[in-house]
Amino acid sequence: MRRRTSPACAGHGHATPGRPRARTRRATSCVRPGERLVEAQLIERFGVSRFNIRLALQDLSGEGLVEIHRNRGAQVRKISLAETIEITQVRMVLEGLVAAQAAERVTDAEASELDEIGLLMRRAVESGEHRRYSDLNHRLHGLVRAIAGHATADRLIGTLRAQLARHQFMLSLLPGRPQQSLPQHERIITAIRERDPAGAEAAMREHIASVIEVLRSLEENGERL
Repeated sequence: MRRRTSPACAGHGHATPGRPRARTRRATSCVRPGERLVEAQLIERFGVSRFNIRLALQDLSGEGLVEIHRNRGAQVRKISLAETIEITQVRMVLEGLVAAQAAERVTDAEASELDEIGLLMRRAVESGEHRRYSDLNHRLHGLVRAIAGHATADRLIGTLRAQLARHQFMLSLLPGRPQQSLPQHERIITAIRERDPAGAEAAMREHIASVIEVLRSLEENGERL
């Protein structure tokens, strides 16, 4: 079976701008869970010192993205479907809170931007551009967090999403998943645009609950992402 490559991996053949920690984080999304992160290769790829790479790996270990073993180095941590479900349950609560706050704070310009993303998402589904839809999905959730301006929730969600980056991308490619999630995203957009905090929170929680349902069905069927 051909290995799928997430959009986050594009352009990783050469050094990219950004801090060592951020660049090393991006590198982990391009490596299979359980595979080693070789310091020498990271140093060559990003053009930074061994000290900075080790600091970055220690940070990522603290976030649950990397495991560091004595005498064996670092590897991308494997996250089971059961743990993925637990993490997504926590995300559901946090992102519901963020959506509610976004509905309280949204400006007319931000509401228009949400509408534009929603339109682009519909076009992507209609044209079968699932990778494009995945990118827009990420953009929409990021904009909702930016509108909300809840720094603590944003930080925690960022850590949780980073742990699930590979699972989220693979979920977006499941047959029928974009068609299922599009109306959910549209309800989130509508509630925020109408400045309805309770409706926005309910719509966001409903959306992420549907992700949990898909994950549970995969777990029950013994499938793997």
